[in-house]
Amino acid sequence: MNEPIETISGSIERIVYSNEENHYTVAALLPEGRGRQEPVTIVGNLAALNVGESVRAQGHWIHHKQFGRQFAVVKFESVLPRTVVGIKKYLGSGLVKGIGEKFAERIVEKFGEKTFEVIDSFSARLREVEGIGAERARRIKEAWIQQQAVRDIMIFLQGHGIGSAHAAKIYKQYGERAVVVVRENPFRLAKDIAGIGFKTADGIASKLGIAADSVHRLKAGVIHALEQATDDGHCCLPHGTLAETAAQLLGVELRPVEEAIRLLAGTADIVIEEDSVYLAGLHRAECGVAVKIRALLAARTLLPPIDLDRATAWVQQKTGIELADAQEEAVRMALTSTISVITGGPGVGKTTIVNSIVQILRAKNCHVLLAAPTGRAAKRMTETTGAAAQTIHRLLRYDPREGGFSMNERRPLKADVLIIDEASMLDIPLAYHLLKAVPAGASVVFVGDVDQLPSVGPGNFLRDLIESRIMPVARLTEIFRQAKNSFIITNAHRVNEGQMPVCDATEESDFFFIQQDDPEKALATVRTLCAERVPSRFRFDPMRDIQVLTPMHKGVCGSENLNRELAASLNPTGPHVQRFGRTLRVGDRVMQIRNNYDKDVFNGDLGRVKRIDLVDQQLVAEMDDREVAYEFEELDELAPAYAISVHKSQGNEYPCVIVPLLTQHFVLLQRNLLYTAITRGRKLVILVGSKKALAIAIRNNRTASRHSLLCRRLRQANSL
Repeated sequence: MNEPIETISGSIERIVYSNEENHYTVAALLPEGRGRQEPVTIVGNLAALNVGESVRAQGHWIHHKQFGRQFAVVKFESVLPRTVVGIKKYLGSGLVKGIGEKFAERIVEKFGEKTFEVIDSFSARLREVEGIGAERARRIKEAWIQQQAVRDIMIFLQGHGIGSAHAAKIYKQYGERAVVVVRENPFRLAKDIAGIGFKTADGIASKLGIAADSVHRLKAGVIHALEQATDDGHCCLPHGTLAETAAQLLGVELRPVEEAIRLLAGTADIVIEEDSVYLAGLHRAECGVAVKIRALLAARTLLPPIDLDRATAWVQQKTGIELADAQEEAVRMALTSTISVITGGPGVGKTTIVNSIVQILRAKNCHVLLAAPTGRAAKRMTETTGAAAQTIHRLLRYDPREGGFSMNERRPLKADVLIIDEASMLDIPLAYHLLKAVPAGASVVFVGDVDQLPSVGPGNFLRDLIESRIMPVARLTEIFRQAKNSFIITNAHRVNEGQMPVCDATEESDFFFIQQDDPEKALATVRTLCAERVPSRFRFDPMRDIQVLTPMHKGVCGSENLNRELAASLNPTGPHVQRFGRTLRVGDRVMQIRNNYDKDVFNGDLGRVKRIDLVDQQLVAEMDDREVAYEFEELDELAPAYAISVHKSQGNEYPCVIVPLLTQHFVLLQRNLLYTAITRGRKLVILVGSKKALAIAIRNNRTASRHSLLCRRLRQANSL
C-alpha cells in the first residue's frame, strides 16, 4: 500500500549531508507555523538547497532504523516565506546579495510582512533603514531582481525533476531568456555551462518531451562520448568504439548515431582521420604538436659556440658537484640539441643537470626561460636553480578579452632556451600552446619522470616523445649517494621495478607502512595520524604540511569521505558556506578543480579559505600566496583538499604524504599510481592499508593505453 502524499513547508535550518553526484540530501527543516516548532529531517533529491531557504515539499513519512522519523521528499519547490521570522531568516541567510543578518534585522523590523513588497516595488524606501544609502539600496534591488530570475529558473528545473544547483550560472549565461533557451535546446546547457553535463541536459530534454532520436540529442550524445574519452586521457576514439559508446549512452540503434557523426564531421565539430574520430580542437592540437616538433628537429640551434669539455668542467667547479657520466652526457645533449628529453625517477640528479645547464647558458649570456605546469613545481625550480621560473600558463599570458594565450606563433616568447620541468603532466592542448610560442632558433628541454602517471588531460605527451625515438633522450637510472639514505627514494625505485618496498623501517626512517585491512579502522588511523600522531612526533602542521592521497573518490577511504572526516577533525567550527553539496569553512584546505583563466587559477592548484562574506556572497581563498575571490555561484570550482586523488597531486610535493591503500581500491591499484604517490612525499611517507593491496598495485604494471596518433605522427614527421 502506497503511503499518502503530504505537503510540509518551512525553512532549511542546516544541511546534514549532501551527495554532489546524485544530489541525495539530508536536511533539517523548521516547519512553518505559530508557536515553538521542532526541526524535522527531510531526505531525497534536493539539489541546490541552501540554508535559510523556504521550501514547500511533497512526500511521505518514513522510519529509518538508525535515524528515526524522516520525511522522504518526492517533489519540492522554493517559496518565499510569509512570516516575519521566516522573512528575517531568509534575508539574513546570505541568499540575497547585499543583505546579511544585520541589515535583514533592520529591514524586517521596519517593514514587517511587507518587506518583499517593498524590495520588489518600492525599493527607494530601503533608504529609510539605518545604514542603507542610495548605492546599497540599488545593489539590493539588483540582487533581488537577479534572485527572482534565478528562482524562476530553479522552479522550472525542479518542475522537470532536475537539480537546480547551477541556476545562477544559467541566468548569468542566458539572462532573462534562460527558460526559453533551455526549452528550445536543453543540450546547449552541456556545451555552455561549466558543471552541467549531457546527462543533466538529457534529463531536461526527456521531461520536455524531446524525442530520443532528435538530431540535437544524437549530436550532443556523440560529443559527450568524445568528451568523456578526453576525461579518460584519450585524444580520439576509434570510429566503431565511438558509435557503440554513443548508441549505448543514448539508448538508440547504431544507424542514427552514424548519421549524427557524419553531420558533426560536416560542420567541422569533429574530425575523422582514417578510423579515428577527434573533437576538432584536439585534432588541431595533436597535429600542431607534431608540426612544431618537426620544425624544431629541422632547425639549427642559434646558441653561441660552447666548448663542452671546458663548460662541464667549469660548472662542476662552480657548483662544487661532480657530474656522473650520464649527467654530463645529458648536459651536453641539451646544449647541442634543438629539442631533447631528460627523464628519470627521484634522486637520479635531474635537478643537478638542469642547474648545470642554466649556469652554463647564463655564463654565455643566453636567455633561459624556466617553466612547469604547476605553481609548486615552478617554485621548486626557482629554489634549486636560483633563476626565476613560472607556470606555463603564466609564461604564455592568458588574455581573457581575447579568450586565448597572448604568446603564440605571431608573438613568440623571447628566449634562447626553454626548460620545462614535470613534463609528464603536459597534456596535448597545453603542449601545443607552449610549442606555438617557441621562437625560431630556440631550443627546448623537456624534463620529467615518464614512469609517473600521465597527464590528467588528454594524451601521453612525454611518453610519446620518448617512444617516437626521433629526438635525443637521456634516461637516468643511477641513484646518488645522498638519495640512497632516503627510504622514500629507494622504495619508490623498488616499486617502479616491481619489488615490494622495505616496510620494517627504523625509528629514524622517512617511510612507514601501517597494516590495517579494515577500511573503517584504516580511516580512523588516517584521521589520528593527521590530527595527532604526525604533528606530535614530526612537528608537521596538519593544515599545511600533511597531504592525504587516495586512489579513489568513493568508499570509506575515498577522497569524498576522507575530506568530510578530516575537515570535522581539523577545522570543525567557524564561518562557512554551503553550495553544490559542499561545505567550505574559513581555514579549509581547497583545490581548484577546473581551469579558470580569468582568475589565473588552474586545475590542481591548492589553497586555503581565507574569508567568507555572506553579505556580498563572496569567498576569498589564498592560492599560491595571492588572494582569489569567488562568487558563491562559482564555488563548484573549489573542492575540499584535505584528501585528493593521486592524479591531482602530480607536479606537487608535500612535506608529509599519507596514502590509504586497500583492496576496495582494486580497480585503480596499479604500479605507476603507487609510484607517483610515494614520490610526492618530500620528508615523510606513510602507507596505511593491507599488504595484499600493496602487492596488487606493484604487480599491476598494465598502464591504460590512450588513443592518440601523436607517436605515429612524430615518426612520420621524422621520415619526411
